[in-house]
Amino acid sequence: MPPQSPTIAAWELGIRLREARDAAGLTAVEAGKRLGVSQNFLSDLEHGKRKVTAQRLDAMAEVYSVDDAEERELRAMLEHTAQRGWWSRYTGIFQTEVLRYFGYEHGAESVQTHESLLIPGLLQTEAYAYAIVTSDGPNIRTSEADQRVEARLKRQERLTGEDPLKLTAVVSEAALYQEVGGRRVMAGQLQSMLDVLEQCPATVEILVIPFSAGAHGALGGSTFHLLSFPTPKLPRVAYQETITSWSLIDHRTRVAQYAATFAECLKRAESRQSSIDLINRVRNELR
Repeated sequence: MPPQSPTIAAWELGIRLREARDAAGLTAVEAGKRLGVSQNFLSDLEHGKRKVTAQRLDAMAEVYSVDDAEERELRAMLEHTAQRGWWSRYTGIFQTEVLRYFGYEHGAESVQTHESLLIPGLLQTEAYAYAIVTSDGPNIRTSEADQRVEARLKRQERLTGEDPLKLTAVVSEAALYQEVGGRRVMAGQLQSMLDVLEQCPATVEILVIPFSAGAHGALGGSTFHLLSFPTPKLPRVAYQETITSWSLIDHRTRVAQYAATFAECLKRAESRQSSIDLINRVRNELR
């Protein structure tokens, strides 16, 4: 099982509470009135965006007529939400949605990532990550750069942990040629990717979409991730990155659209071995 994540625990608890409300035959408006909270507040609780207090959980269990066995399960989940994930120490520099993504990623079973022009964060070397972070001067303070890079490297620990994250990264061939940090840094980045593929043959895939693949649905699109979780209670979700924000996408139809686009990218990508050969070739050109 992936490591415990308080972000995931809060999300799953919210789902369970929404199911209990539905079972009680209450709308969000009706439940909010009986609990003395707004509909928006209740919605945030049910989506894991707000932490439920013990007192609030007591009130919800009573209003929803939750039986003793289920209430004990909900209380156990509540204890997990009170823990602090490693990402909590970066609250001063990252947006709430970014921190939420870190929590989701930490507790995920698998991640599928598409990148057009950059190497995915889970695969970036320290030098490459630093070059990326410091290149965005207008939006990121220089004093934060080290912490941002530190957080990026911390995320990568899931690739080699006791129950490693399954990563499928699809990148454009252009990402191999974009000399982030200069030729030396880029050569080191490509070598690092080859090392990861060798060290994690069963759990990490890096597949390259060659220039010859032509147009496809994600061409020119923003970075996106599809996350899957080990418990059936938690649906697959998508995250999309833009220049200034990260956004969670949990609407089933939209997630399915991202999944279909990713599946199309897989069809256009080279095989594992052909991708390794391509990465090797570009790395040798940089030396």
